[in-house]
Amino acid sequence: MSRSQPRSASRRPLVAATALTMVAALSACAGGAAAGADGGGAPLDGGTVVYGHQQEPECVFGGWIEQAYLSYQVLDSLTSLDEDGTAVPWLAESWEASDDGLTWTFHLKEGVRFTDGTALTAGVVAYNFDWWVADGGNSTARAWLTPYYESAEAVDDTTLVLHLTAPYPRLAETVAQGYFGIQSQQALETRSEAENCEAPIGSGAFVVEEWNRGQNIVLARNDDYTSWPANARHEGPAKVEEVDWRFVPDATTRTASLRSGETDAIYDVPAVEWDSVGEAGFERLRFVTPGRPQQLSFNTRQGPFTDEAVRKAFAYSLDRQQIVETIGRGLIPYEGNGAVSRSTPGYSQAAADAYSYDPAEADRLLDEAGWTERDADGFRTKDGERLHVVLPYGAGSIINADGAAILQGVKEQAKAVGFDVELVPVPRSELLAGAYTKPDERDLQVGYWTSVTAGILWITWRSDTPEAPNGSNGAFYADADLDALILEANSEPDVERQQELYRQAQEHIADRALSIGLYDRLSTLAVAPHLKEVWQEHAQGGPVFHDAYLVG
Repeated sequence: MSRSQPRSASRRPLVAATALTMVAALSACAGGAAAGADGGGAPLDGGTVVYGHQQEPECVFGGWIEQAYLSYQVLDSLTSLDEDGTAVPWLAESWEASDDGLTWTFHLKEGVRFTDGTALTAGVVAYNFDWWVADGGNSTARAWLTPYYESAEAVDDTTLVLHLTAPYPRLAETVAQGYFGIQSQQALETRSEAENCEAPIGSGAFVVEEWNRGQNIVLARNDDYTSWPANARHEGPAKVEEVDWRFVPDATTRTASLRSGETDAIYDVPAVEWDSVGEAGFERLRFVTPGRPQQLSFNTRQGPFTDEAVRKAFAYSLDRQQIVETIGRGLIPYEGNGAVSRSTPGYSQAAADAYSYDPAEADRLLDEAGWTERDADGFRTKDGERLHVVLPYGAGSIINADGAAILQGVKEQAKAVGFDVELVPVPRSELLAGAYTKPDERDLQVGYWTSVTAGILWITWRSDTPEAPNGSNGAFYADADLDALILEANSEPDVERQQELYRQAQEHIADRALSIGLYDRLSTLAVAPHLKEVWQEHAQGGPVFHDAYLVG
């Protein structure tokens, strides 16, 4: 029997608020077991996986990676990604593009049904594409598809045709991201916005059974699941009955919950705990997310960083590799490239190698730019004005505790050559309300954007102009030549030529010191020995529980 509606009553104890009470709670619920279990024994039939995640989104489906991690369990996509980044079948059994690259045809699996009982058809998938782009159903999906998407049509129930305005040869890989999960058209048209927010109706391995805000989401097995991706590790419905997806913001508490047996797996393992968790016998999974790394973009519209010499001086003032390696303890990879991460196809090592630590060059550039005096606190001044720059960051959301420590290292090193860096921790509620998005509110922006291709450059570097604003362009930068280069790369069918064009775009950004890299964004998991076959999907590194099972 299909299960599609959430339940409101909580049926299990939740993660304790502090590490002390967590450690005391040695009797784990469902599948949890005390630390030190060797994971031996036969596979169990069913059971509940208790999983500790660090952030709670507003909705299950949406344009944020935290939502993609959740919706991946509930919604199927047209394609999935293999380990080498190749698109493999999921809801689409096969696909092809026309010779001119403007028409894509996807052939869908037959007999797939959503958990509300309605059929998955090409018409429903076409509705989803229009909903994402025209009706604002997913801002990230819209950002990826614009300006390429023109329309979608259903030739018959299993044949979907997408019409593009320009070639986009990496479309099949792009739609493997969790932002492109397919929902029931009936649900989108007849249920309330709140219902679809809390429990979207898909054809996936699990359904949202209940959501206790601030505590957990319970995902129940879809017993009628028939549409697993080609790279699934088994065929059929999920092996466990439930996933208790708990929200545990504090990293210390999360790790303590794993050690005590309160949880079976956790996300975002702190660097300081990485080695000891492995030594304690827990499986560790690590995925370097492709796309834009955690980087600093300079405000090129107003303030001191409108001067290229000052931007370069800031870059030279930092021993970024030393900061990251000290805080990251061998877990967090240093990333010099401010445009894309090392796991992204078409990565430029030349862009990554720009601006090695050179405080003497930083001093020279600041002198040249007129910041020749220092005040009583040692900060550079010009015409009586201190070289003060504002760096806000999403505390506990975009930037975790390790990232905040890295930013503190940036502040201290930049001070040595005379920059007064003001770090401003910004709560997620303020970020969502639009804080620090205007040029007069910040001088630096830190952040990432996951992607499966270097096509992310179009989203993060498309010109920001009054006529066509681009809120994802953290530098407030506008350059028609850069736009043209990225668009040419996006539509280039030859892979080697495409990657060369992407490298040129990254080097354009580096040459002008528009952005500098800090570290690659990671998705990390730690899994108890009694939980098997948890893996990370290859688009964004989120946990996959469809294949997981408990042993006892």
